[in-house]
Amino acid sequence: MDAHSYNAALAELRTVRDEIRKIRKKLAGLEAGRDQKIAQLAAYTKAKADRIAPAAGLSVADIVSLAPALAPDSLAEDIGASKQPTPAATPPVKDTEPEAATQRTAQAPTMCSVQPQPDPADSPDPADSPDPAPAASDEPDTSRTLPSIPGSEAGDAWFTHTQGLASTRPNFTQQARSTVFLDTTTGILVHRQQTHHLDLGSRSAADILTAVFHTVPEGVERIYITAGDPWHRDTDRHPYLRDAVAAWLNAPIPGWRTDTGRGRDRMAGHFVHARNPVGRYQRESSDVHVEIRSVGEWFDVDGDDPHVIRDAFVLLWQALRRHWPDAVIMGSPSQTGRDLWTRTIPQRGQHAEGFPVLSQELRSLLHATAGQGRNELLTPPRVAEQLPQLVEYDRTFAYAKHTWKSPVGTPRRITATTFATWSEKEQMRALYGCGHWQVRVTVPDTWNHVGLLPAPAPGDRAWHYPATPGTTFTTWAGGPELHTTLTNPFTPWKIEILDGILWEDGKPLDDWAKKLKETWTNLSAQAHFQGDAQQARAAHLASRAVRSILLYGIGSFAQRPRMVTGTTPRTAERDVPPDAEIIGFNDQLITWQKPTGFSRDPNAHPEWAAAIWSGARAALLTQRHRDEGTHAGALHTPPGSVIAFRTDALYLTQPQNWPYHHQPGDYLLRGHLAGPVTAPTTEEELLTLRDAGRATLTSTGQEA
Repeated sequence: MDAHSYNAALAELRTVRDEIRKIRKKLAGLEAGRDQKIAQLAAYTKAKADRIAPAAGLSVADIVSLAPALAPDSLAEDIGASKQPTPAATPPVKDTEPEAATQRTAQAPTMCSVQPQPDPADSPDPADSPDPAPAASDEPDTSRTLPSIPGSEAGDAWFTHTQGLASTRPNFTQQARSTVFLDTTTGILVHRQQTHHLDLGSRSAADILTAVFHTVPEGVERIYITAGDPWHRDTDRHPYLRDAVAAWLNAPIPGWRTDTGRGRDRMAGHFVHARNPVGRYQRESSDVHVEIRSVGEWFDVDGDDPHVIRDAFVLLWQALRRHWPDAVIMGSPSQTGRDLWTRTIPQRGQHAEGFPVLSQELRSLLHATAGQGRNELLTPPRVAEQLPQLVEYDRTFAYAKHTWKSPVGTPRRITATTFATWSEKEQMRALYGCGHWQVRVTVPDTWNHVGLLPAPAPGDRAWHYPATPGTTFTTWAGGPELHTTLTNPFTPWKIEILDGILWEDGKPLDDWAKKLKETWTNLSAQAHFQGDAQQARAAHLASRAVRSILLYGIGSFAQRPRMVTGTTPRTAERDVPPDAEIIGFNDQLITWQKPTGFSRDPNAHPEWAAAIWSGARAALLTQRHRDEGTHAGALHTPPGSVIAFRTDALYLTQPQNWPYHHQPGDYLLRGHLAGPVTAPTTEEELLTLRDAGRATLTSTGQEA
């Protein structure tokens, strides 16, 4: 770009800016008019919030907040119950698929029903994910209070397992699905060893199914889209990306209908996700079922053609078979991960009967109080406005480092009184063990480094990390984090134990994780030493897929409350569930979502996910390298040098001489941008600097 083009682009950008301001002003006026109309409707003696909500495109709660007189008699009770750690009892739901996101489409009662989906917390994002990292805030938040365990017998009753629900080893062999790989940009289809060129027309789901089944008449059960993102073809016609995806999935297809599931693997309905949706279809005249999926669930694709991606899946399957003779690659990494884990459950010995599932109350408590990866951006004045440089370190295959010990057995409640009676040695042993603790924390008066423990921040599940000296806050944290807080290299923080959950130490994930780590190591070595560039790339993608299997497999254990997304015709607004939130609409359909609580999932173990996430957050602060006798992590850098945390990555103002042996958990130098660099103040700015730093490191050949 020359100076003339640069100035012209700036002029265009200013025009866009002014247009955005005008649209925002117009939108504000429309919203004000809408609110005024709602107030007018509320004056009608027979007005009901559940009738007004779909017409306004808002939830019932939004309507009630604008017109309190419309609050149903039970609203206060419902709201009070929603703040408790125990959700209302819900009927059992059909088998669901642990995916990388939250919503499935569900039709109105007159249409095909669809099953719910775990929320995004079921699937831990890697450090380079686009999820936002909130700016650092030192002030403790009072707008969101984390739940507690009820006192005396009411709380003690939580410390049990759900009757008749346990993870057990399967007694059947998983069936493989006939799979093809399709680039919807070029029309190239790879089926086994054959290559076809398809005419995909408008790239609708109907055009894709017609072309694929014409080319592969013997039948296909899974279509992986490798490029083109056809579900984004009409994004300019919808206000939100998810609306465009839902419209693409729900468009009528002659001769096909939405799949309602079958057999042991009853995956019902479409799965709405902005980047990696899943379409599930069934022929009306036969028992033919097919999925349309994105390979983005497994790894990032960088212009790879379908042949390379197919080779990657073949290498992945071959590598997994060395450890699991009956291994089958399922639709998503989380499905595959949990299926492989169940096949490591011991057939004899202590856990041969399986691993019981915690009570719904404890699962709900863990859901509300055990966060995932640390995502935090520190901005001026906590850091300098001009940084000498920006260096990115990423913990390689990080979560695999923290699977060697997990909670097992029936949990014990450790009250503040009980904890106080223990000796200091017993207390430290408990805090280093498998536990989840409610604590009151005070930041030392002399503290001048990053925050150490998560505290509730505004938002449904947002967290921040107070670091201002003298700040006191109440939160929940895992044993690894509390141990780090008390033994950090500067000064111990004041920790007051208010309540706790303590399990026995066990190894339910160790065998599974060791096999996946060995698979990852072998595929990474193939990628490094393979002489053929295409096979080397395929091996690299396969190694990334193994990483996804472990990451998303761990996330799926969290078993968050389900969220159903549905669509209802505009002509049937009264059929929108009264407790649903309207998230989008067009001339034909209203799109809504509603929570459905916890399902009876035999593989729900949020205590395992919480323990791993706590260990990973602690390792971002400090991690010992025994062979070298050194430590790595944020607390081993000078105060003021940490710019951001992103799940398993650190962004610093100076390089570190940390050991790297290509082992899980090691800090890998991923990016290095020479200064001066203006400190990022937004997520977008950080990602822009990150990409520039990675490109610079690659061009200078400095990678580890």
